[in-house]
Amino acid sequence: MAKTIAGIQQIGIGVTDAKAAFKWYRKYFGTDIQIFADEAEANLMLKYTGGKPHKRLAILAMNLQSGGGFEIWEYTSRKSQPAKFDIRLGDYGIYAVKIKCKNVKETFKYFSQEGLNILGELSKNPVGQDHFFIKDPYGNVFEMVEGYGWFKNENKGTGSNFGCVLGVSDIEKSRKLYSDIFGYDTVVYDEEGSFDDIRDLPRRGNKYRRVLLKHSQPRQGAFTKLLGPSEIELFQLIEGAPKKMYEDRYWGDQGYIHLCFDISGMDELREECKEKGFPFTVDSSDTFDMGEAGGHFSYIEDPDGTLIEFVETHRVPVMKKFGWYLNLKKRNPRKSLPNWIVKSLAFNRVKD
Repeated sequence: MAKTIAGIQQIGIGVTDAKAAFKWYRKYFGTDIQIFADEAEANLMLKYTGGKPHKRLAILAMNLQSGGGFEIWEYTSRKSQPAKFDIRLGDYGIYAVKIKCKNVKETFKYFSQEGLNILGELSKNPVGQDHFFIKDPYGNVFEMVEGYGWFKNENKGTGSNFGCVLGVSDIEKSRKLYSDIFGYDTVVYDEEGSFDDIRDLPRRGNKYRRVLLKHSQPRQGAFTKLLGPSEIELFQLIEGAPKKMYEDRYWGDQGYIHLCFDISGMDELREECKEKGFPFTVDSSDTFDMGEAGGHFSYIEDPDGTLIEFVETHRVPVMKKFGWYLNLKKRNPRKSLPNWIVKSLAFNRVKD
């Protein structure tokens, strides 16, 4: 079976209070569908947790309008550590998560009225699209961008994650992973300079090479209609001395801990990644139990050590109250689920 990438399943976000963060993301990003809330010991990530297992609480939250989710992650057996320096655009790792908006100007107006921490003003990216940046109460940066590829209208201003902004050391090396393996093969823009639309972010005035990538081929898979299309934007700092965001810290500490793709064909993907110089560093080898959900997961590192997760989903709770759990191992991995099944995830909605 050839490997298939259905889309970005989630971005891992390390926080100090997962339940409070989930509530904030529900209100402002509409991620009110709780796929799972799992308290357990992370015993397969020892390479990235100091050689010792640690307990944690993980909540996977989705928005039925469209987009990937958030895996909100909180250590419960140790104190989560922040970066030892102020993270700036161009440092190696995930700098910001892109959030898809129906109307960027209206979202800017709403967030302004709510008193959110908006970083600067509404501006236009190099191809003239409106966007702006905000920071959540936990110090994480989000970029609000124009969205497309919507799944369900729930009268919310935003979907959820639409991709991310990554700091890299060499864009050409990074594209061997993000373009060649993940399929982000369309260059929307590739420019170099000091950009007005990021002037309110740290390192203002610095010179970057900046590349926005999309995928030319539509994604395939069970949840591809919900996950929708996505974008990856790479920033390479030309002037300055970037740092690795997770230097001397653990996976799961505060910030963006990984970028996760929903995939099928794990064995084929393992061989492709190894052949192209990105061997698996973690591999659950079989179905890993996440309480209410389950799947086979693995990790690789991008050229700068940013963690990329792959999840081959095997079991998903659709209507937990009625004991309906979907077994995806029995389906054609390239075929999208019927809309009514995906919309049934609304039974897992958390209301405030």
